Amino acid sequence: MYLNRSTLTTIPKQHSYLFHKGFVVKITIRLAVRDWDFITPLALGDVRSDRFNLEVHRVNALVNDLATDPRYEGGEMSLSRYAQSRARGDTSIVGIPHFIMKAFRQRCIITTTDSPLTQLGQLAGKRIGLTGWQDSGNTWTRALLRREGVDIADARWFVGRLTEDHPIQDRLNGFGRAGRIEAAPGEAPLVELLRSGELDAVFTPFMPAGFFDPDSGLRTLQPDCRAAEIAYFKETGYVPGIHLLGLKPAIVAEHPWLPQALSTLIDQSSRVWLEKRMKYADTTPWILNEIQQTARELPASWNQNGFLPNAHMLADFCQELHAQEITQTLLTPTDLFPGETI
Repeated sequence: MYLNRSTLTTIPKQHSYLFHKGFVVKITIRLAVRDWDFITPLALGDVRSDRFNLEVHRVNALVNDLATDPRYEGGEMSLSRYAQSRARGDTSIVGIPHFIMKAFRQRCIITTTDSPLTQLGQLAGKRIGLTGWQDSGNTWTRALLRREGVDIADARWFVGRLTEDHPIQDRLNGFGRAGRIEAAPGEAPLVELLRSGELDAVFTPFMPAGFFDPDSGLRTLQPDCRAAEIAYFKETGYVPGIHLLGLKPAIVAEHPWLPQALSTLIDQSSRVWLEKRMKYADTTPWILNEIQQTARELPASWNQNGFLPNAHMLADFCQELHAQEITQTLLTPTDLFPGETI
């Protein structure tokens, strides 16, 4: 659209445009997110905003330092790391209470098929491997054990890469404790240590390759994770938040409407994708049954975004961060999202 400067006054104020060489263009937001299925309508351009252009950059791993990365205006980030930054007084990212990843954690504890362990409380005194100490998912998984009376001091923890295909890197991030929380011996992959009997269980956000093969020799610790997760939801009222969206403060200061607009757009993409899954239901033979079970077992609001619907979940997470000594400060939900009120 070509406009001269005098006609810019006719543009509705709720829209945000840049004027460049006689042309008016909407701002562009470059967003780094993992390849979640519900992002597909956004990536393909089937869902768009009339207020801003969105470039979806699909990444294999979360951006290490979103605040300083010049490639993006925003992206998906760890809830734990965001909370830790807020505890330090770091305001280099504006968090949006939109949880790009929510997931139960009962399914994320695996062991071998010949293990006698079937209950979380049986992990007391055991050797447990996990892929990163401060990770949001592992914080929630340790919280499950704490609900069963198994505290950090009640097990030995070994932090390392899941398989040999994963990189060797610092996964303790300063949270190691000699004789209690240590790096995996010899940087050996956790799955190998599990198979050899050097570990009793492993916490993992994603299953190792081949896990679902009939002869993998691996299984989830709890035989019926679904039942355990439904019971957890009935007790807590939420599915744990793992990753949230963040934006750079400068873009939010210039366009304060943007966080809500972005959240709304991604919610729209999720709705479109769910509608397509119900229509094109050949991804797996029983995907419609899965959708039906979810509707039967969980309220329609289980994945609702925004501050108030997630305030209880956020308060519990802040409590866990403090109890597990990941933050020295006991944060509140409003510490994470200043300006919001419960």
